[in-house]
Formats: sequence, structure tokens, C-alpha cells
Amino acid sequence: MALLKKIVGGLVGIVVLVIAAGFLLPSTVHVERDIVIDAPPAKVFALISDFEAGPAWSSWADLDPEATMEITGSGLGQTMNWTSTDPDVGIGSQQIVQLDSPSLLKTHLEFGELGMADALFELTPADDQTKVTWSLDTDMREGVPLWLQPVNTYLGFLMDSMVGESYEQGLENLKTAVES
Repeated sequence: MALLKKIVGGLVGIVVLVIAAGFLLPSTVHVERDIVIDAPPAKVFALISDFEAGPAWSSWADLDPEATMEITGSGLGQTMNWTSTDPDVGIGSQQIVQLDSPSLLKTHLEFGELGMADALFELTPADDQTKVTWSLDTDMREGVPLWLQPVNTYLGFLMDSMVGESYEQGLENLKTAVES
């Protein structure tokens, strides 16, 4: 009986330490991918700066063709809300918060209880080509209920591979759409 108490006590202690570490570990995440496209920045910018053009290159549009999207406005302040039963797409919104044509686009994303993020497209001209850098910055605990924060902090260690794959596919799709 005493041994069982020690084992249970040890397990409870480990669980408490793991949860506490989830509050103490760094919670900020940066994901970044880039690609060179054989086109001038203005041509690339036209596709990324309008959510209406997103299905032509977005990797998430391919995941759930049945997802519903509502796009309002245009240019700075344009907003897209989406709803999907696919957990890889989920529910959320994205708004254009900075628009410096044809070199920079910044959006703010909200994923409900899963948190928030900011995405940035930077376009750098190089001769007749454009280097497109797509990045995401988030605090895995911001906007997340307290009880989910430790779990989200640990998920932050997987963000580069999870989001990075989608960014790579999206950039390849963008390259194809712009160059064709």
C-alpha cells in the first residue's frame, strides 16, 4: 500500500511538473518559408492581397472544398471568415491589417479558442523575379483559455512542421498560379 501511494504521488508530481512547464516554456512561435517566382512583385501581390484570389493558390482551400468562406471588403481591412468541419481547416477569420503594394502584406488571424496569429508576406524584387517570404508569428497562449495554455505551449514546438508544410505547398501553388 505504501508503495502504491509513492507511485501515485510520483505520477501526480510528474503531471504537475509537466503542466507547470507548459506555463513556463517560451510560448512565442515563428514559422517562415520562401520561394522565388519568375514574375514581378506587382503580379504576385495581386494574388496574395485579395482573399477572393486565395482559392487559386491556398493550400487550405484544397483540404476542404466544402468549407464556407465569407469575404467582405477589399484592400486594407478586407476580412475572410471560414467554417469547416475538417479539423485541419477549422473555424476562423483573417483580416488584412497592413498593405504596402507591392512589397508587404500583413494579416491578423483568429482561430477562436485556438488563439491568434499574424501572417506576413514580404516581396523582394530580384531582376525579373520576386522572392516571396511568408511568415507567421504567434504567442501560443494568447487568446487561449487558461486550461488549454500548457497544451498549446507544447503544440508550439510542432508549429514549424505543421504550418511550414502548408506554407511550402501554398508557395508552390502561388508560383504555379503566377507563372502560368
